[in-house]
Amino acid sequence: MGICIKSIGMYVPDNVITNKDLESKINTSDEWITTRTGIKQRYIADKESLYDMAIKAGKMAMEKANMDEVDIIIVATLSPETLFPSTACVVQEHIKARFAFDISAACSGFLYGLDIAKVYLESSNANSVLLIGTEKLSSLLDWSDRSTCVLFGDGAGAAVITKGEGDILSSVMFSDGKYKDILYAKRCDYLKMNGKEVFKHAVRNMESACKIALEKANLTPEDISLVIPHQANIRIINTLTERLNLDPSKVYVNVNKYANTSAASIPIAMYEAFEKGILKRKDKILLTAMGGGFTWGAAVLEF
Repeated sequence: MGICIKSIGMYVPDNVITNKDLESKINTSDEWITTRTGIKQRYIADKESLYDMAIKAGKMAMEKANMDEVDIIIVATLSPETLFPSTACVVQEHIKARFAFDISAACSGFLYGLDIAKVYLESSNANSVLLIGTEKLSSLLDWSDRSTCVLFGDGAGAAVITKGEGDILSSVMFSDGKYKDILYAKRCDYLKMNGKEVFKHAVRNMESACKIALEKANLTPEDISLVIPHQANIRIINTLTERLNLDPSKVYVNVNKYANTSAASIPIAMYEAFEKGILKRKDKILLTAMGGGFTWGAAVLEF
């Protein structure tokens, strides 16, 4: 018996903002955005709060798992509505759990949460965890800054994690605070990013984490059925694919539809891949992400 992802859920707002929509608001173009990022559109919360998205994604995952409650709710977010109470505690009002808490690891948040869930479940301090990655990044964006506002979107993804068939074969997490000024958002201010530096570190760090995670799992890239990287930028994904000598057909990409949804990125992609039949039970999959902090990591799962 291992640690398995029993079910997945997701939610994105109804409001879609395309690259063409942005052309009338800022000095940019669909061609400029697509060429540099691979993004064609993003979902932007209009009437939905961060809580709404987290609760809806969480409830979907719970319904698909046929469960009414969990032991723990963990929410990964870099865009909380309040300093306290935690987003997880607000979710707990709608989904029964013994206790709930938030983590902040930016775009690596879902992977950090997965690692934490694994520790709780293996220590027998819990039998079930609801892990939610949720972001309302539009609340942090300067919509006159084309270097950042075109890159991000809103949404939530969730997973119910229990003891059962499947396993987390390896999980490695890293951080380095000396790069704190390259990608950040201060309180009551907009998100700031040095894109060139983020690209360089993202490719190198994710490549290294993937190799370590594969080695710990005693697997090679050829053993992996599907790679689901953080969906930040198509050039980062393509470069990582080349450096790991991966078959591009094994790398799931949906950044074109959702843009960068930070901690929600990986679970949204997992949900979509599973619903399409691309991700199947017993597949060995590789997850990887890097975010502000810097934080980064990778995990190998038998799904």
